[in-house]
Amino acid sequence: MTAHDPDLRTDLRKDLDAALQTRKELGPDYEAALVDGFLEKIDEKIDGAIDRRVRRNLAEQQMATARGVRPRPGEGGHGTFGERFGFAAISLVLAIPLSAIAAVNAQLPGLIVCWAGIVGVNALNVTGFLPRPNAPRADE
Repeated sequence: MTAHDPDLRTDLRKDLDAALQTRKELGPDYEAALVDGFLEKIDEKIDGAIDRRVRRNLAEQQMATARGVRPRPGEGGHGTFGERFGFAAISLVLAIPLSAIAAVNAQLPGLIVCWAGIVGVNALNVTGFLPRPNAPRADE
């Protein structure tokens, strides 16, 4: 239903016109059924358009991988800025109770070890050494 697919817009316009004409003929008693039927048609057409777009993007990614083309920014590598920022923010939020536990139980040496671990995990995340749950593996 975007400007990129004029056929879809034309089909939906025809379906809407048909539903409106049918409503005029049948009256408001059947309005709910007509609206439900129209919405089902919209769902089917949008699902089909999304499926085609996903298949096309997947095929493009597979072709790029087969050619050895590097992924565009945000499609792999070390993650997007938002992913890195989110990881850092969560690790800093979790650092508060970890620091308190380390300081209470092991004083300054425990606090130093705790923060060395926090800094180390964030450094590994930024450099890309931590595995990503949705990232393709090298053997695939």
